[in-house]
Amino acid sequence: MIKTIVAGTLLASLAVATASADCTYPKAPTGLPDGATASQDQMVTGMKAIKDYNGLVTTYLSCLEAEMNSRIEAAGSDAPADQIEQIKAIHNKRHNAAVEELESTAAQFNEQVKVFKARGKKS
Repeated sequence: MIKTIVAGTLLASLAVATASADCTYPKAPTGLPDGATASQDQMVTGMKAIKDYNGLVTTYLSCLEAEMNSRIEAAGSDAPADQIEQIKAIHNKRHNAAVEELESTAAQFNEQVKVFKARGKKS
């Protein structure tokens, strides 16, 4: 029984390591404009970078979902419930990390947009 659990855990870990190479974690854009000094063109470029990043994260999340479903299917219908839960937990952590980073990056940019717009009102 213990050997089965250890073997299952090792296989799940190996599957995670192997499958994680399939879904590439998107990198958040760097060098987003400072609303206090940026030009209109720089702000538009920043907005496009955020939109592109959002698209990359959406693609990544879809990949993670397919990867999770593939792992569950590969585990088989007789897989222990804790193995399936572990697969789902790993998926949820990776999913949430990507969403949190996207939200944080978008919030930072939105703050700069507010600064940029406030600067325009003072002129």
